Amino acid sequence: MFRTFLLTGVTAALVSFAAFADSSHHAVSDDVIARQRAALAAATQGKGFGPQSPRDIGMMTGSNHRVFGTAPDVSKMTLCDIHFHENAEHKGGSYTTFAGNGDGYGFGTGFKYDGKLTEAELAPIGMAVGASEHGDLEPGDTIEIHFVYSTAQASLGNGLGTCLSDAVNNPQLRVEAVVAVLVSEGGADFARMAEISEVDGLNQVPGLPTDLGDPVIYAGSTTGPGYNEKGSPFQVTWSVRPDVVKLGIASVDTWLKDNPFDEGHAHGVRNLVTNPDLLSPIN
Repeated sequence: MFRTFLLTGVTAALVSFAAFADSSHHAVSDDVIARQRAALAAATQGKGFGPQSPRDIGMMTGSNHRVFGTAPDVSKMTLCDIHFHENAEHKGGSYTTFAGNGDGYGFGTGFKYDGKLTEAELAPIGMAVGASEHGDLEPGDTIEIHFVYSTAQASLGNGLGTCLSDAVNNPQLRVEAVVAVLVSEGGADFARMAEISEVDGLNQVPGLPTDLGDPVIYAGSTTGPGYNEKGSPFQVTWSVRPDVVKLGIASVDTWLKDNPFDEGHAHGVRNLVTNPDLLSPIN
């Protein structure tokens, strides 16, 4: 979870391996990733950090026993943020193809859709979608969408602060994760999927997919590459769908150009957390 809005101090978090990462965004070596994992282990050992994310949702084991209550159903919470990462942060289900080590800063890594697409679905669209210094989105790309909910009196906006409250310092957080593959022809309408309605005073997303397999629910944390070398202190109940939805890439472009979260591009991903000491057991 959570993209740039959860990456307070991202620059500082990455300084210690800056000498090893390629500033031109070429793929870094396995040694760089190993150093990042070692730094994360050292920074969290004996400090009492709770379970971390993202993880392989097919692996049920974990030895982190920091306990916190499972967040309520989304119908009892209010939506406070929607954003997405290029490539899936989690691994499992229909997205287990490793994208590579990436640039060491969260771009070019993560996991891709395992299936095949037709020529029509992969046809060029003649426009840049979500362009940033890290490139843009194209048909065939995988994204992981995070629908973030809070028990606080939260508002819609950009940043984790919109999910928190001065009145309640420890709200419960839940992320409903949807992995999608972008297609140029057909596919669901992302703008419609992400449409927000107010129900009983709470922001809700009626179009949240319910046909992507039984979600894997587990205790974890916020994500994003700013936590590659340090632990996230935020406790999050995750609900991760194992199947992939096809999304019309033009509808993603439409949403990026007009959304209440000031989102204009995809965000980077945190290294997959594999250290058992940083993973919760999944029931």
